[in-house]
Amino acid sequence: MATLDPSSPFFAQPVKPPVALSRPFFEDKNRAFWMLQAGGWTGYLLLRTVVSLSNGFSVEGVIAVIIEAIIGYCLTLLLSTLYGTYRRLPRIPAILLTLATLGTATVIYAVLDAFIYSFIKMPEPSISINLVVGTVFINFTVLAGWSALYFAVNFYLVVERQIDQMQALEMQASQAQLAMLRYQLNPHFLFNTLNSISTLVLLKQTERANIMLSRLSSFLRYTLANEPTAHVTLAQEAETLKLYLEIEKMRFDDRLRPVFEIDERVAKARLPSLLLQPLVENAIKYAVTPQEEGAEITVSARLAGERVQITVSDTGPGLIEAKQRPTLSTGVGLANIKERLAQAFGPDHRFEARSDPGKGFSVEIEIPFQIEEPNREAA
Repeated sequence: MATLDPSSPFFAQPVKPPVALSRPFFEDKNRAFWMLQAGGWTGYLLLRTVVSLSNGFSVEGVIAVIIEAIIGYCLTLLLSTLYGTYRRLPRIPAILLTLATLGTATVIYAVLDAFIYSFIKMPEPSISINLVVGTVFINFTVLAGWSALYFAVNFYLVVERQIDQMQALEMQASQAQLAMLRYQLNPHFLFNTLNSISTLVLLKQTERANIMLSRLSSFLRYTLANEPTAHVTLAQEAETLKLYLEIEKMRFDDRLRPVFEIDERVAKARLPSLLLQPLVENAIKYAVTPQEEGAEITVSARLAGERVQITVSDTGPGLIEAKQRPTLSTGVGLANIKERLAQAFGPDHRFEARSDPGKGFSVEIEIPFQIEEPNREAA
């Protein structure tokens, strides 16, 4: 018997959940209202008919039950409209009007029910106080139960809508934070690269400067074409790193020796875009730059059960005693990666840095093995 108000805001503006928490039954609010109304009163009619037949079969009794159910059905349609109107009022007046309406509807229901009973059962139809009082209890129980279910269903819809809105806001906040973390990387990288190009120009190495500008434009075209919150495949991330390293090799030549060891089984694993670039940049700064012979930077990825293990290591000096290897000069390196991993995977990830003094520094990241989603994949 529980119904929804067709005129309430829930019907006028259907809720479309922004996430996967769909409620198919309530997607069409008008359909849900009529289905619940018809189903509830049909069940009540069957129940009352069974009770009437258990006391002895009579056509008059069945007709009386049918008419009673029809009256109740019509009264609750009126109640749904009035309740929907009251809900737009302040709380106290709305409660008082709801109780008054319920009481009035109960009296009307009882009077009509008593008249029908006397019309069918008595030789001369009449309405008496005793007969009305005798039907008030069951009529009040029916209408009060219907009203309670009405408000319960509508309260459920309010709560669900608020939950959907909260989830949408949380998602927007998470995406904004991810975008902020991604955007922290671009100015820093761009500053370093433009500084290198400026140096080449000052040294009158215009051909090398032009090549570096061309490679920089390719790298920026890729990063700017992607949404900052997008996930890319590990293969795409590796190609981005190669673009970046081609730019850096213009500065270091053979001193920079990159090695990629990507297991084909994890080539399509998803991870936040430009997640590994700060690690490679860190390795260049603290392994390649300070050593005359340069260093080898290895980017490896392998499958471990249902996890992807990614390692970025170098053959630099590692951590010098009493001197910690810092993050990037802007302070957004390792901390940035940790925050992006937390945003993307929550606690379901591992980030571990290791150092072997005099032999190198490495960072190992372990994330869930998630296949790319074409609709979220970066351009």
